[in-house]
Amino acid sequence: MSAIKGPVMKKDVVIIGAGASGLMCARETGRRGRSVLLLDHMETIGKKIRVSGGGRCNFSNSDMRADNFLSGNPHFCKSAIARFTARDFTDMLEKYGIRYVEKDNGKLFCTKSSGEIVKMLHEECAKAGVEIKLNCRISSVSKCDNFRILSALGCIEASSVVIATGGLSYPELGASDIGYKIAQTFGLKITKLKPALVPLVFGVQDRQAFKELSGVSLEAIVSCGKNHFRGEVLFTHRGISGPAILQISSYWEHGDEISINLFPDMDVSDFLGTNCKKRTELHNLLSEHLPRRFSHKWCELYASSRPLNTYSGKELKSIAARLHNWKIRPEGTEGYKKAELTLGGIDTDELSSKTMESKKVPGLYFVGEVIDVSGRLGGYNLQWAWSSGFAAGQYA
Repeated sequence: MSAIKGPVMKKDVVIIGAGASGLMCARETGRRGRSVLLLDHMETIGKKIRVSGGGRCNFSNSDMRADNFLSGNPHFCKSAIARFTARDFTDMLEKYGIRYVEKDNGKLFCTKSSGEIVKMLHEECAKAGVEIKLNCRISSVSKCDNFRILSALGCIEASSVVIATGGLSYPELGASDIGYKIAQTFGLKITKLKPALVPLVFGVQDRQAFKELSGVSLEAIVSCGKNHFRGEVLFTHRGISGPAILQISSYWEHGDEISINLFPDMDVSDFLGTNCKKRTELHNLLSEHLPRRFSHKWCELYASSRPLNTYSGKELKSIAARLHNWKIRPEGTEGYKKAELTLGGIDTDELSSKTMESKKVPGLYFVGEVIDVSGRLGGYNLQWAWSSGFAAGQYA
């Protein structure tokens, strides 16, 4: 190794990444009396926290179970989420007088602004004596006896390093691949990475067919393989989005079909049978339960709309089956630019589920999105950030 020029800054712990997991880890590590330096290459802390939940921060979920996470090891997250729970986080909020509300499916949101949570974490780090340096890029991380971090601040030496750099989603908020590169430097395995919780894009033919439906939304059950989610489906100018689509995107692979049940609460065959003697046009009847623009377009493409009394019983059954199982084959996704999450990451086999420490490299820890633990939509990913950051903070 070449000689280091200039003074070397020494700390007990350096944490790289001032997002949700990094801030929580810094707070916990500092409270143990460790000297902590928290670094980030952006000009402000907690950027992804600020945009979460449309600025209201969907910070956790009251239904925090391991089966709400995707990972190569479905048991890996259990220890951390059991030791720092949604209740533990709301206790923090209550101490600061930050009000919150529980919405559908257990989602927990700030009543006011996500900025309140960023401010709280900043204050908690200050109380714990954490030093925060922003606009600080990292050149390399290496280890002899201690770790050496080459950065815009110069050389920093530490006994522990925590990688809290997040994934590749939201590049405009500063996402980068540095966490994965550091892991590879130390010989750690990384699982396949892909955008998740992301809108799906139609192929050319479907995009042309449905482009006029941009802005239309409907309630449906969306399935891919054995996985299914109920929620809003929103048509965009390039494809489909909405909570149900974002959820299923984590399971969708290129080439897969998705199935959409447009009538999740009704047997369409019975509905059409009851109205089969009427002169009502099919698209008008469907518009009683689906957005009008969508009903007209769907019938134009799949059912050649005409009066109900002109269809045979067999035709009506076929239409009903298709409305319950409308198949689409997306061309791709909107990519990391529109993804809320990166699926995959540091292989959990490389880490201790208790401490988040590398099994190969003592003193090297990974927390948050950079690990191969990915939550569903609804506050799970921020809770994973709090919980994994807390876990590492007890040992780093």
